[in-house]
Formats: sequence, structure tokens, C-alpha cells
Amino acid sequence: MTTTAFLTDSTLCIGCKACEVACKEWNDVPADGYGWSGRSYDNTGALGHSTWRHVKFVETAGSPVWQFSSDVCKHCEHAGCLEACPTGAIVRTEFGGVFVQEDVCNGCGYCVVTCPFGVIDRRPGDGRAFKCTFCYDRQKAGLTPACATACPTESILFGTIEDMRAAAAARVDTLHARGVADATLYDAADTSVGGIHSLFVLRGD
Repeated sequence: MTTTAFLTDSTLCIGCKACEVACKEWNDVPADGYGWSGRSYDNTGALGHSTWRHVKFVETAGSPVWQFSSDVCKHCEHAGCLEACPTGAIVRTEFGGVFVQEDVCNGCGYCVVTCPFGVIDRRPGDGRAFKCTFCYDRQKAGLTPACATACPTESILFGTIEDMRAAAAARVDTLHARGVADATLYDAADTSVGGIHSLFVLRGD
């Protein structure tokens, strides 16, 4: 099977949260409610058991400019959650994603404390761990993940990991040529996770 990846480009994200909605609808993820934090227009707040795609709203200090960035599980090459799971509930799929088998999870929580990105989370009242599935069911059917399908600006792309790396490098070069000097690719290849299957084009040092 082909190893796949997301490429999320924050410079194209408009903060519409279509990716969040599509993820919830396809995966039947519980609602987050309509709480008002007072810190942002973003009511979901962070990735968690009921938020598998999260659009961050970042207000630039002293400026009317907002930045948006859609976050998701990184599907690490060396996945702490997978390595810590004592029941075999977390597996590596044929597409390279890290998948939690909810019918095997016993709710021990070891995966939660070993995720370096704070992604995986236990659902209150249920106790089992949940996170992005990389739309494994859709991939098996030859479909693109729901979030990438719904994105109106194509800030979320999906394809082979080689194609996504090439697209990311080309995008960063284009942004640099346009004067966006702080544009960069985040792929975590030089960290303990050994690379990720959710690449990001970001701005900032």
C-alpha cells in the first residue's frame, strides 16, 4: 500500500472550520458545545477526545491581523502512543497512519501521557482513548479524508508522503519568493518522533 500524508498550509487557512465539521460528521465525533472562553473566537480550544481536527485562531499582538492553522494528529513515525499501548489497541495501518481500535482500548491512558503533541485523549464517561483516525475507512475505500475534501481553500492537501513533501517544499519556495521570509515546513524529521505524516507549512520563527 502507498504511504500517505496530510499537508496543512496555514498561509491558506481562512478559519472557516469546515475541516472540523466534516471530521465530526464523518466520524460521528461528539459535539464540543458552545462554551465561550473569552480568549478567542475558537470554541473548541484544542485537540482532544471530541476534536480530531482543530483550527487555531491566533491573534497577532498589536495588530488587527488574525492567523489560522488547522491542527491534527501527527501520525508519528516513532509513535509514543503506539509503543506504550499494552493491549495492542493502537496499530500502524498499511497507509502509515496510527489508528486506535476503540473496541480493543481498555482506557489505561498510557497513550495519553506518551504523546509528545498532546493529541490523544480519553473520553469522559467512556474512558477509552480517541484521536484522528486518518480517515482509515475512507482511505481503504480509495477516498480522501473528510477534512481535506471539505477545505474550500485547499489549505489541507492529501496524497503520498513523497508528493506532500514535494508540494510543501515548492510552497515554501513560492512564499519566500513573495517576501514571506518566515514561511517554513514542519515535519519533525529531526526529532525523537522521526518524522510525521501530517506536514505543516507555517509562519514564524
